[in-house]
Amino acid sequence: MKKVRVQEIIATIGIVLGAVFVISGLTTYTLVQQKLKAENILVSADSPSHAGMAVAGPFTAYAEASMISTHALKATGGKTYAQLDKEDPLRVVAMNGSFLRASLFTSVVSFGLAAFVAGVGLMFILFGYLILGLEKSK
Repeated sequence: MKKVRVQEIIATIGIVLGAVFVISGLTTYTLVQQKLKAENILVSADSPSHAGMAVAGPFTAYAEASMISTHALKATGGKTYAQLDKEDPLRVVAMNGSFLRASLFTSVVSFGLAAFVAGVGLMFILFGYLILGLEKSK
């Protein structure tokens, strides 16, 4: 009967965990993409990048969040929510702009984190196979 080495067990665990990370990362990325796309948001026509494109990924979400900031500041005369008087009706415009930007930036972070998790998973898989290859070459 073959003796199983600790290195082989660790390599196998790394490969399995790596596969779980890759699947989790890709699933999360796809889920965020589908939910964001379902909102039917288009990047503003005056955006310097991705104008008119559907917001369905990190770059389009970032572009639209940036444009929301530009539009909100233009509407409020360059003032942020905190700078506006509590009685100023434009404070609602600034607040809504902040909420929308925060939501889009959250999706950007989600895309990045999902890609990171998938990348780490891929590295686990590669290191696991490397360790198994080294063990078999002994």
